[in-house]
Amino acid sequence: MKPENAPSRRHVLAGLAAAPLAGAGVAARAQGAGRAPPPAGGESRYGPDYQFQPGLTYLNTASLGPTPRSVREQVMQAWLALEANPVRNAFGAGAVLAAADAARGEAAALLGCAADEIMITRGTTEGMITLANAVRLAGGDHILTTDKEHQGGEACWMHRARREGLTVDRIPIDLGEHDVNAIVRRFAEAITPATRLISVSHVISTTGLRMPIAEISALARARDLLCVVDGAQAVGAIQVDVKALGCHAYATSGHKWLMGPKGTGLLYISRDAGERIEPARWALGHQYGSESTGVGPQPLAVGLGAAIAALRARGMTEVERHNLGLRTYGWRRLSELPQVEMVGPPPGPNAAPLVACRLPTRIVARGLRDRLLSAHDVVVKMTEARWLNGIRLSPHLFNTEEDIDLAVAALRVELG
Repeated sequence: MKPENAPSRRHVLAGLAAAPLAGAGVAARAQGAGRAPPPAGGESRYGPDYQFQPGLTYLNTASLGPTPRSVREQVMQAWLALEANPVRNAFGAGAVLAAADAARGEAAALLGCAADEIMITRGTTEGMITLANAVRLAGGDHILTTDKEHQGGEACWMHRARREGLTVDRIPIDLGEHDVNAIVRRFAEAITPATRLISVSHVISTTGLRMPIAEISALARARDLLCVVDGAQAVGAIQVDVKALGCHAYATSGHKWLMGPKGTGLLYISRDAGERIEPARWALGHQYGSESTGVGPQPLAVGLGAAIAALRARGMTEVERHNLGLRTYGWRRLSELPQVEMVGPPPGPNAAPLVACRLPTRIVARGLRDRLLSAHDVVVKMTEARWLNGIRLSPHLFNTEEDIDLAVAALRVELG
């Protein structure tokens, strides 16, 4: 779907360049300001666009992705232009505000919706909080979710439940489960006359299970329920079309798989949600800057738009192919370790670019994670301890099979 109500990227960049003191001289200074010297000891093994410390093997994009130098430079260019004349460039027809608002258009093109259905946030958690506070619910209403939701996606519902007398119901999802038809049946069976909303992750953060969002959304619509999605582990990792998914709302992060600036995110709210989801930030308009939004971190929003544009130029079909290929390779290599147990779906249509394994009880995940970093310069995540004593790999565009091999070799040493 063609984005609406947002200036074109070409128009916005031209306007930014024309801002007072933001011409070639300031642009050059901004680029220089964005180029931190390489860390002592040499360049990142991932090339000059990434500034990891030398020798680091990074397999944890699902927690925080690296922001490429090219994106950071656009942030700094926008910031310098903003500071050249803050009021002129940040309000009204200001060039920096226009560039920040254009990020909604980039996001809309990525997600398959209209720009006025997109809100720029500080991350998935803020998006979910915004949703929870915007949904019309009353005491006695029920919210249906799963027992494997990330705390950032469920805390908002627990907060409202505690304050307003709501009830949060959960369906179980086993760590090894990948029968999505059974999951949909469980949702259907758990709906009661008091259920008003389904809240679910697109990808389970611990196991990488790709949830059947289109089917769950269809179920919700058939029962006249809202369906909202925590998409932290999907957007930028796999192709996401919110209209095809059919959900009413979708929150995601800018600083994970999109590799945008830290502290950015996106929230989609479908027009057909109507008065059932009314965020206060949109009370006086859906644009990035309005009297009901205040002044946000405009340079970071510009950077988010640049990061999304870079992924779109690469092509999400290619991005997903690359990421799932590494995920399959990681599954195979980890499966070779006799000490670990694989969790989540095997390679196939229900898998996302996360691969996780359970550790033997004698190994504490936190300690293993720390030793992999201190002794081997390998960064992985320990899985959510409340569910699993394990580790998770999340390779992305800058990773190769060599990274997986280095991680598995380090694991062999540490597991003994």
